[in-house]
Amino acid sequence: MDKTYFINQTTSLTLVIVISLIFVFLGVYYSKKYQGLSNYLTANRNIGLFSLTTSLTASALGTWVLFGPVSAATWGGLGAVIGYSLGTAFPMFFLIYLGKKIRNEFPKGSSLIEFMRKKFGKSLFKLILLMTIFYMFIFLCAEVTAVAVLINYISGVELWITALLVLLATLTYTLYGGLRASIFTDNIQMIVIGILLLIFLSCIDSFTGSQFSFDFIKEKNPHLLSGSYIPSYTTGFTFFIAVAATNLFHQGNWQRVYAAKNFQTLRKSLIISFFIIIPIVFFMGFVGMVAFSIDSSIRPDLGFFLLLLKEQTKLLSLLIIILSLALTISTVDTLINAISSLIVVDGKATFKLKNRTNYLKLSKYIILFLSIISFIVASKGFDILYLFLLADLFCCAFVLTVFYSFYNKRINEKTAYISIIIGLIGGFLMFPTPDFSKSFLVGIIMPIEFFTPFVNQSLLFLSFVTATFLPLLVFKVKKF
Repeated sequence: MDKTYFINQTTSLTLVIVISLIFVFLGVYYSKKYQGLSNYLTANRNIGLFSLTTSLTASALGTWVLFGPVSAATWGGLGAVIGYSLGTAFPMFFLIYLGKKIRNEFPKGSSLIEFMRKKFGKSLFKLILLMTIFYMFIFLCAEVTAVAVLINYISGVELWITALLVLLATLTYTLYGGLRASIFTDNIQMIVIGILLLIFLSCIDSFTGSQFSFDFIKEKNPHLLSGSYIPSYTTGFTFFIAVAATNLFHQGNWQRVYAAKNFQTLRKSLIISFFIIIPIVFFMGFVGMVAFSIDSSIRPDLGFFLLLLKEQTKLLSLLIIILSLALTISTVDTLINAISSLIVVDGKATFKLKNRTNYLKLSKYIILFLSIISFIVASKGFDILYLFLLADLFCCAFVLTVFYSFYNKRINEKTAYISIIIGLIGGFLMFPTPDFSKSFLVGIIMPIEFFTPFVNQSLLFLSFVTATFLPLLVFKVKKF
């Protein structure tokens, strides 16, 4: 039996092409008058309050926001929603303090990695650089896959078509205009995102009526709001440390720290972004709890769309496609430019190639190569959540060592290296297998029966806690 879609493929594909071309035109046209390496990497360090705020917010809210919080809420309840919200927004607050410090120490910098290069030796620096690029590459794959799967769900458009169009459009204006083009298109995309989210809130409220409330959730699934529901705490904390840690290493955020015309503008933008991000992510999580309370058999990550499209309206389907494209492109252009900047600045300082090597051109070739891999991944529709969590684990093992070193002069390269390795080993020992039934330590090295039900049911939580906090013991136990 053929599946019935909300709109036909021709309509959907036409919309994808039109929206993609609009952003290409706007990005290329705007950036024509802003050329040069400084514009490409840091937008000449003169971005104002509105542009910086919308860019920070739009880049933080990728297509994942339509899936992740909704899904997490169905099994982690209110705690997962709060943890996801705070984890996404927390780096904005943290950057207020760290941004000032790094701008003062490296007034002409463009990345976090530059501090690491000064603080530590090349060996550890290379590890941090490769980890950062790896994380952002996985993020890129996830974003392109998410929008391709969503548009396929709505209209049946082949995954590879959406993936190809999105990547081609974003690459065109981002590789041409750099950070300046990315920030300008982010401004427009954030306005679109804000308007559409308000429309969707109104529609869901009218479609569900009294069901769109905490009282309804409490009536149908009281455990999701219960203070005694243990998964609420474990998943909440897991998402907080995982999302916060990875976003602290997000080069796109650090580029915008340097792009601000002054620290006062940066501070105001980060504060405003913080308070915009929290309610958006929280709202999506709340929608997930409502959807699960209405129908517990739903596919968790599709809760938002099942509520919004219950009337099967073509107009809302079209608006969802516009929203998903705006979310995806605003994040993908940030990731592309961020990876490129790391290669240009930090790759040049670390990997000595021929004297005449054009690192900007080299970075574009590498971005094209990574985009091809992303296209292949998205075309296959792989479930990359597991790989994404693995990338998060890497970031968690690095985060305390890296950022603690900003304030502790006694942490040398050897101490940092050992602490990170121990954190990674501890995290990997507890990290669950793809079916989340066991880990290398629990169920492989040692029988599952040796551990309590809490341990067996909380492997992801324990792996992230171990990877994040085990390095602290290294600092306390021994001085290297």
